[in-house]
Amino acid sequence: MRTLPFEAIENARELGGLKTRDGRTVRRGMLIRCGNLSRATDADQERLLRDFALSDVVDFRFPAEAGRDPDRIIPGVRYTSLSTLPQRMIDGFSQGRVDGDEQPGNAEFVNLLVHYAANPGAQELARQLYPAILTDPRSQRYYGDFLRTVLEAAGGVLWHCSQGKDRAGLATAFLLTVLGVDRQAIIDDFDLSNEGFAIPLAMLSQKVRDMGGDQDALDFIQAMVGVSKKNFVRGLELVDAQYGTLESYITDRLGFSPADQERLRAKYLE
Repeated sequence: MRTLPFEAIENARELGGLKTRDGRTVRRGMLIRCGNLSRATDADQERLLRDFALSDVVDFRFPAEAGRDPDRIIPGVRYTSLSTLPQRMIDGFSQGRVDGDEQPGNAEFVNLLVHYAANPGAQELARQLYPAILTDPRSQRYYGDFLRTVLEAAGGVLWHCSQGKDRAGLATAFLLTVLGVDRQAIIDDFDLSNEGFAIPLAMLSQKVRDMGGDQDALDFIQAMVGVSKKNFVRGLELVDAQYGTLESYITDRLGFSPADQERLRAKYLE
């Protein structure tokens, strides 16, 4: 089982155990994706150090976002900040007061989400999240930096955004692609984030239905509270159309060389 039950780290799972197309397996106890570490307990910290020999944390949040809920600092661990959300998306979320990585349990935020679910502008902002990230040069550079961080890490690596679903999900897709995991398995791993947020997702979806919301409104809630597999697949198809393949995108746009990709596979596959 790849899902990791921490006390106060949400949406956590390791990549270990996934199979590659050539029959190898991702090593266990080395690669973790999750939500932010702001509420990590002593027990969570101890487990990360004991079971995963954690050496590196990569935070994909933008500075103001990370400042609201700063990560717990674990002694001896290197922290790298790589804000992979394009500036225009940061500005758009701020102007609309809808941030897909806020905590859905907050009553005010819940009301805002339900309110904006029927807003065509907010719906389009949610649909454009992955295309905006995937085509932004700064985001591409930072995701390349993420892959290099994973390659050079002395121990286990953990990466997150706020809820560990969108920006962390894209990072995971790039990493698994380099490792040689099948695309459907990558999509399935991405979609697992919906399990962790199933309760708030069902609650907010029902609120939208009760208010007469249509499918576009429900899709907005899906994308903001959980993840939209449909939007993710469209993002992958966009990469295929614009850059040839996801593999060539990683080499040419993320700047992660074939030699480094081979080193990454040697390090994390068995």
